[in-house]
Amino acid sequence: MTRSPRRKPPTLADRMHKAQEAMAQGTGGEGATRQVMEGFAGAYRAWLEAVGEKPKEMMELQGRYMQEQMRLWMVAMQPTPEAGAGGAPPPPPGDKRFSAQEWESLPVFRYLRDSYLLTAKTMMQAVDETSLGDDDKQRMRFFMRQYLDAMAPSNYLMTNPEALKAALESGGETLQDGMKNLLADMEKGRISMTDEAAFEVGRNIAVSEGAVVFENELLQLIQYAPATAKVHERPLVMVPPCINKFYIMDLQPENSLVRYAVEQGHTVFMVSWRNVQQQHAHVTWDDYIRDLVEAFGVVRRMAGVDKINALGFCIGGTLVASALAVMEKQGAGPAASLTLLTTLLDFTDVGEIRVYIDRDFVAKREEQLSHGGIVPGQELAGAFSSLRANDLVWNYVVNNYLKGRSPPAFDLLYWNSDATNLPGPMYAYYLRNTYQDNNLAKPDALTMCGVPVSLKRIKVASYVFAAREDHIVPWTGGYKSAQTLGGKVRFVLGASGHIAGTINPAGKNKRSYWANDHLPAGAAQWLEGAKEVPGSWWHDWSKWLKPHAGKMVPARRKLGGPKGKIIEPAPGRYARERA
Repeated sequence: MTRSPRRKPPTLADRMHKAQEAMAQGTGGEGATRQVMEGFAGAYRAWLEAVGEKPKEMMELQGRYMQEQMRLWMVAMQPTPEAGAGGAPPPPPGDKRFSAQEWESLPVFRYLRDSYLLTAKTMMQAVDETSLGDDDKQRMRFFMRQYLDAMAPSNYLMTNPEALKAALESGGETLQDGMKNLLADMEKGRISMTDEAAFEVGRNIAVSEGAVVFENELLQLIQYAPATAKVHERPLVMVPPCINKFYIMDLQPENSLVRYAVEQGHTVFMVSWRNVQQQHAHVTWDDYIRDLVEAFGVVRRMAGVDKINALGFCIGGTLVASALAVMEKQGAGPAASLTLLTTLLDFTDVGEIRVYIDRDFVAKREEQLSHGGIVPGQELAGAFSSLRANDLVWNYVVNNYLKGRSPPAFDLLYWNSDATNLPGPMYAYYLRNTYQDNNLAKPDALTMCGVPVSLKRIKVASYVFAAREDHIVPWTGGYKSAQTLGGKVRFVLGASGHIAGTINPAGKNKRSYWANDHLPAGAAQWLEGAKEVPGSWWHDWSKWLKPHAGKMVPARRKLGGPKGKIIEPAPGRYARERA
C-alpha cells in the first residue's frame, strides 16, 4: 500500500499570510480601508496647511511643550515626587490604562506615562488651535486620537511594567501564550473580546422558550411561550439591528428583555435577521421593508388582532419606523404603539462615526456596490469599535497578547462579536439616505416600496429611549429623532452606553434614568427639566406600554396561532449562522 505523503505543518510565514487575508476580509477589504485612509490623508493635508498659517502660535505651543517635558525629566527620578510636580496632565476620566501601581511607583514608567499624557495633550491642542473647518477638525481630532491611543506606552511590551512583571514571574510563559492568542486572532480576522467557547446560541444564550413560526428570505419570526395565565391581547413585536443577532434582547434569563416582557404578560414575537451571503448580493432596502411588513401581517393574523405594539433597537428601529411609514401611507396602520431604543431617524447628529461617512466615501461605496456585493459585518463592527479604541481594541491587545491572558466569558461581548453581513445595495442606500442626505427625516423625500414615506404620518404613541454615554447613537441625536414622529412621544434617557444602558435588567436595580413628561424644542431644555430616577428604565417602559397592549385574554398556549405551523424551536437556524 502506498502511503500518502505527510502534510508539512504550516510555518509561521504561512500562518501570517493566512492571517493577513483574514484581516483584510474582516475589515471590509482593501477598498473600504483605502477610502478611510484617503479621507484621513485629506484632513491631514488640511491640518498641515492650517498649522503653517499660524507659525507664531505653533512655536509658542512647542516651546511650552519642551519646557513641560524638561520639568517632567527633572522630577522623573525622584522616588516620591509630589503630585503634579512634573506638570503632566492626569489621565482622562475612566482611563484605566495606567491604573496599576507600577506606573506610579517605578520612576521610569512614571516618566513614560507622564510624557505620553503631555504629548497627547499637546498634539490635540495643535489640532484645536488651528483654523480648520468643522468637518476637517472633527476628522483630524478623531484620527489624531486614534494615533495617540495606538502609541500609548501601555500597548508595548517593553514599556508596560505590568506585562514585563507577568513575563518575568511566569518565566516567559505569558509571552508564549500571548503569541498563541495573537496568531489565533489573526486567523479569525478580529480581536477576541470574550471566551467564545463558553457560549452557544440556544444552549446558554438566547434560551427563552419559543418557536420559529414564520420565515422568508431575510428573516425568521420567533414566537415566545407565555409565562402568565393571561396575556395582553395585542402582541409585542421586537425588531433588532440587522448588523448583529437578535439575542442582545435575550442573552441569559437574568438580563433578557424578552423574558421580562413575557413575564409582564405580553405575547412577544422576535424578528431574527438572516446573516446574508453571496446569493443576497442584490438585496435592497425595500426588500428589508417588504419582508418586515410581511412579518407584521403574519403576527396580526396569528394573534387575531388589528394592532400590534412594535419595538425597534438601533437600525432595527430605523427599519421599523420606515415600515410603519410605508404601511401608514398604504392605509394599513398596524401599530398601537412604537418603542424605539437608541435609534436614529434624524441623522443630523450622529457623533464621531461621521468621520468615516463623508460625501466621497458614500459616493465611492455606491459605485463599488452598484452591481451588488456583500458588506462584511466586521467592517461595521470595526468602525464602531474604533470610536472607543482604548476600551474595545487596545484593552484586549494588552490583555490577550502582552499579558498572555484569555479574555473572560461575557455574554454581551460574545454577542458583539457575532456580527452579520449586509447586502451591498441595501447598505449603500442606507448610507446615502440617512447618514449623508438625512432624507428619512424629510417628509415624502423618499419613496419606499412604491409609496412616499413621512415619519410624521406615524401618529401612534411612541416611547423613545436613548443612552447618555452612547458612542453610536448620541442621545441628542436620539432626541432629535423623537421629534420626527407625528404622535405623542415619551422620551427617556438612560445612564451608560449603547448596550449597557439599554440592557439594564429591572431586577438588578442598577444605574438610573431621566424622564420628562414634556418634549421641548431642544435636548438641553429637556434635560434641564428632567428628573433622575434610580434603577432600570424597563419599569417605566412597562408601565407606559400597558395601556396600549389591550385587555387581558387567556394566554395563547399554541404557538403559531390556530392554523400556524412550527418551523423549528427557537432561536432558529438564522441566529446560528456565523459570519
